[in-house]
Amino acid sequence: MNFDLTEEQEAILEAVREICEEELAPKADEIDACGKYPWDNIEMLARYDLSGIPFPEEYGGLGSDLLTWALVGVELAKACSTTGAVYGANILCMYPIYKFGTEEQKKKYLTPLCKGEVVGAFGLTEPNAGSDAGSGIATAVKDGDEYIVNGTKIFISNAGEAQTYVVTLKTEPGRGARGMSAFIIEKDTPGFTFGPQDDKLCFKALANKELIFQDCRIPEENLLGKLNRGFRVAMETLDVGRIGMSVGAIGLSKAAYEKALQYSKERVQFGQRIANFQAIQHKLADMATEIETADLLMRKAAWLHDQGKSFGLPAAMSKLFSSEVCHRATNQAVQIHGGYGLMCDYSVERFFRESKLFEIVEGTSEIQRNVIAGHILR
Repeated sequence: MNFDLTEEQEAILEAVREICEEELAPKADEIDACGKYPWDNIEMLARYDLSGIPFPEEYGGLGSDLLTWALVGVELAKACSTTGAVYGANILCMYPIYKFGTEEQKKKYLTPLCKGEVVGAFGLTEPNAGSDAGSGIATAVKDGDEYIVNGTKIFISNAGEAQTYVVTLKTEPGRGARGMSAFIIEKDTPGFTFGPQDDKLCFKALANKELIFQDCRIPEENLLGKLNRGFRVAMETLDVGRIGMSVGAIGLSKAAYEKALQYSKERVQFGQRIANFQAIQHKLADMATEIETADLLMRKAAWLHDQGKSFGLPAAMSKLFSSEVCHRATNQAVQIHGGYGLMCDYSVERFFRESKLFEIVEGTSEIQRNVIAGHILR
């Protein structure tokens, strides 16, 4: 594997770092505090052609690859974790449309997503179907040339703000995961509404709402992929999503590390800066080493995807390791800040809260270990 980035990747990252420093980082804490969805930042991504990085130009994308998308995502998450989360959630809608959609579906739905004209969302989780995704009970019943949708999905990122939703539904409920199909559903479809904004520990500005379907009629042509093959759509989407979660966790880890490093050089105790103490040096050394390792594992998973090789195992490993590294890194950043680390005036307090999301969302650490074990014992 060649670790050198291409000239194009270097140019994109240089521009993105400048954008992040000037436009995203200064207002990241304020976005979390006010809890307002960051539409200004999302529109900025569209303005700089960053919404559809890994998708072909014919659909409004940049025509690059998933690795480039991931590297950009790390910078976004490092500067503003909320914007990084929207960026990551968006691909969960875009990828399955690109991978499984018809040409008509790609032109109609993928193109505006790639151009950043709208954002997307992915609906899989239900009140009684979290880790056991195949046990969902929301249904789509065929009625002529339409499907009638009933049921709910919960914890859906971008919900209410997104225009396009990829949703998994039971088309043959008695067959479990083998009776699940995927559909594209537009926001303003009659019978499709949203619950209130979820009150969360973290990412308060990221839209998370329940999707509610009550006799919602969608056209037959909105079936995504083959009938009763929706579980495959979901699982392949989650493989990419695990790379996306790694991207967010690594970006947040890097932000925490840099804040801790800077503070250790400025904070004076016992007549010298605390960076001189071995206890602090060891914390920083562990953080730097683990973050570098997580970053390399994520890059390998994205690179394997771009080479058309199997990437499910390294994606799961990357998600597991990076999320737990993020928890340790943000925890140590708070510890290095001491009492100030508990204060909302210091970003590391927010980082610590946000780190927990990555160990739960899109497959808990426990589920990732199951996935990894399944691969290595197969």
